[in-house]
Amino acid sequence: MGALLPKLADLLKEEYQLQKRARGEVMWLTRELESMRAALLKVSDQGPIDQPPDAQVKLWATNVRDLSYDIEDSIDRFMVRIDTPMVPDNPHGFFRGFVERSLGLMSKAKIRRSIGVDIRQIKSRINEEKERHDRYSVVGGRVVAAKPVAPTVDSLRLSTLYKESSKLVGLEEKTGYLVRKLMEVPDDNEGSSQQLNVVSVVGFGGLGKTTLANVVYKELRAKFDCGAFVSISLSPNMVGIFKKMLRQLDEIRYQHINGETWDEVQLIDELRKFLRNKRYIVVIDDIWNISVWKTIKYALVDNQLGSRIITTTRAIDVAEQVGGAYQLEPLSPNDSIKLFSQIIFQSKDKFPPYHLSEVSQKIMKKCGGIPLAIITIASMLASKKGNEHEYWYRVYRSMGSGLEDGPDLRNMRRILSISYYDLPPHLKTCLLYLSSYPEDYLINRETLIWKWVGEGFVDTKQGRSFHEVGGEYIDELMNKGMIQSSGDIVNYQDCYRVHDMVLDLITSLSNEEQFLTRLDGQQSLSLPKKIRRLSFQTSEEEDIKLLAAINLSHLRSLTVFGEGFSLLPVSPSLCPFLRVMDLSGCGKVDNQQCKDICKLFHLRYLSLSSACITELPKEIANLQFLQVLDISSTEIKELPPTFIQLKQLVYLHFPNMMRLPDGLGSLDRLQEIPNVITIDSPTMLHDLGCLSKLRRLAIYFDRWDESYEKPFIRCLSKLVSLELLEVDGTLGSTCGSSSPGPQRLQSIDMSFCTLTAFPGWISSLCSLSSLHIILLTLGEEDLQVLGSIPSLSDLYISVGKATHDMNRRLVIGRGCPFLCLTQLSISSRSMDVGFAQGAMQKLRDLSLGFEAGETMDEFGDFNFGLENLSSLESVDVWIRCSGAKPREADDAVTAIQRTLHMNPNNPTMEVYMIC
Repeated sequence: MGALLPKLADLLKEEYQLQKRARGEVMWLTRELESMRAALLKVSDQGPIDQPPDAQVKLWATNVRDLSYDIEDSIDRFMVRIDTPMVPDNPHGFFRGFVERSLGLMSKAKIRRSIGVDIRQIKSRINEEKERHDRYSVVGGRVVAAKPVAPTVDSLRLSTLYKESSKLVGLEEKTGYLVRKLMEVPDDNEGSSQQLNVVSVVGFGGLGKTTLANVVYKELRAKFDCGAFVSISLSPNMVGIFKKMLRQLDEIRYQHINGETWDEVQLIDELRKFLRNKRYIVVIDDIWNISVWKTIKYALVDNQLGSRIITTTRAIDVAEQVGGAYQLEPLSPNDSIKLFSQIIFQSKDKFPPYHLSEVSQKIMKKCGGIPLAIITIASMLASKKGNEHEYWYRVYRSMGSGLEDGPDLRNMRRILSISYYDLPPHLKTCLLYLSSYPEDYLINRETLIWKWVGEGFVDTKQGRSFHEVGGEYIDELMNKGMIQSSGDIVNYQDCYRVHDMVLDLITSLSNEEQFLTRLDGQQSLSLPKKIRRLSFQTSEEEDIKLLAAINLSHLRSLTVFGEGFSLLPVSPSLCPFLRVMDLSGCGKVDNQQCKDICKLFHLRYLSLSSACITELPKEIANLQFLQVLDISSTEIKELPPTFIQLKQLVYLHFPNMMRLPDGLGSLDRLQEIPNVITIDSPTMLHDLGCLSKLRRLAIYFDRWDESYEKPFIRCLSKLVSLELLEVDGTLGSTCGSSSPGPQRLQSIDMSFCTLTAFPGWISSLCSLSSLHIILLTLGEEDLQVLGSIPSLSDLYISVGKATHDMNRRLVIGRGCPFLCLTQLSISSRSMDVGFAQGAMQKLRDLSLGFEAGETMDEFGDFNFGLENLSSLESVDVWIRCSGAKPREADDAVTAIQRTLHMNPNNPTMEVYMIC
């Protein structure tokens, strides 16, 4: 719906010249779909979040989803046909050209009539759906909600609250740490033991937050006057929560509280009055948003009696705002196998027999240390007697596929699904899309954002780029614990993983909603009749044959991970509505198949990875809707002239050293070019300057003369959206201009070219936070300019020689404020810079690089004034020993250590000798 409704609005534009009746029906259609969307959202908000939706509601949602897909297909089919350019004037005869233009106009009139017919048919389907919904789903003007048939999450949580402590595994160390964190008294805070102390346990669903909080609560309860343990839901009843809290704090006094008709304010007042003179401990379990915590916090008065509060949450930002955040880690491999063995063999010390040892380790790896997953899978395995080896392997292979079923798995998914149902609709869609990736796959941040863009999942916002908005989506999913940072960097980009249990959940939901179909060797016998999105994750011959038999006429997205895959359904007659094609995992596409791909007119996203592709055909211009093109892993050397007709392109990734076509500046929607662009003429700088939405620019000059200087400055001044700039190559005395640079520029890396003068335009960059630069000379004026950049926090500067009087260092003092600088790396042959009292007051990390002999010869000492850097925490010293006299390098180290001992912050020091 989110993608469809704006398209309906576009259809009403004058340029499409719809018939009056058709325009009226499009407007009616828009209103009906908006009402349906609102009704579906209302129904989803009525029932308990931890219960599956009513079957009739699910059927209605499925039908509305199919309707929206079919409507969008009809609109796209119309727009492609109506936007096709008319036949150009024929230079060989006026009459023939007139006839051809007339035929073109007649054809477009016919197309407009056809869209009117399509809309009337859709209108009829919507009316049928409305009547069916009214007939079966509504009684007395309200939606009939199904009664809960499955255990609620609150009832499932009870099993963790009442476990015997002797049966808990891996909690001893965590419990001890949390107790110390709650009860610790800081040495520098007299009387702090009487202050209210709050610790917030944060972690993924099923990680054991509730269990840990309950164990700590039981261990500490006797040390306090009173206590309470209350659990919060996604839509909490605050009156009920406060009444429950009062009953637990004093069961006798508040035994009849449920019969009272107190409102929220009265209950908060009563709690504050009761707790005023009590030393209490309270656990607030499963907080979902900070507003709920703020309401509860009003009741928990800080009475300076040493009270303690424990909260649990799945959201990192909530934990940080509550305070005292404690990130709960998964179980260690050793504790995981202990818990696994306890469930199956009723003993922590009894391990699986030899023939089950290997599969046990594999199962534990997929469980990833999550107690809920280990308990669930182990309970399933414990119930199976006879032929365990085959059954255990079948369970292992099915983990993450979303296909295995059973009460235990359904309950686990229900607990994990709370985080899913807490997401706004656009993030639910984005999360379900991650089921297209194989388990343990490293998901590149940039690739994921641009695939979401190609799918139409990223909403543009005023003044915001696709990349910014898509990045926020990833951050929100990270905050909710639905995806995890892998800690890996691929192509300078962060990567993420989906935990196998989350993958199992979203794959199950995706199958249920027929959102995406996976061919991975684990699929069920029956496939959906309409496959909208297909992820091909196998090279098995049977699966390839199965693909050939599938109806792909409704396919919108195709992702291939199978290396052996060679059969490509690229014909528009087979999949006429394909929008996303990711063949980055398939290396067998050739030039002819690439030409066939260019007939898929609806493509928004295209990623190719094949050494067999050596050229991009001129037919690429057919892809008028294309937004994202990644051909970085092909052997293409240059782009055809027709490439510049792709006016919708926002992201372009091409092979290194590939020549870009003239006229690239006409692609004025481009936001991202991750490559280094080789500049071989001033004209290229002019073209780049036209890309006003470009966020990042990396350029290489293979030569330099005066003809480049002004075009380069003009180019920068026009790139108003630029945030990152990298410059490499033979740069000389350029950039002396003081013309303002891009005001959104945050990072500049010019560390691969030596400048003879400091770039004057840098002084105008108010948002600049990181600067890496190599200068032939460094003067006092340069330091003053650098020190005045208000947001500069990271500075790397390498200097050939300083412009100053012999035997006098450039001293950085209060005149060069460097208000935000926290990291400084400075390197020169002789260390030309010193620090005065009060310099760089926020500097934490310093790196110095110099030649010991040169420095001693020129200045006679190694006194750089490091004792004056009041916030300094660490110093790295890189000393080049070549040409130094005996002991000069050691003298340098001794002198620096002496000044650091004088520094009140007592910074650490690492020394690296380069001899």
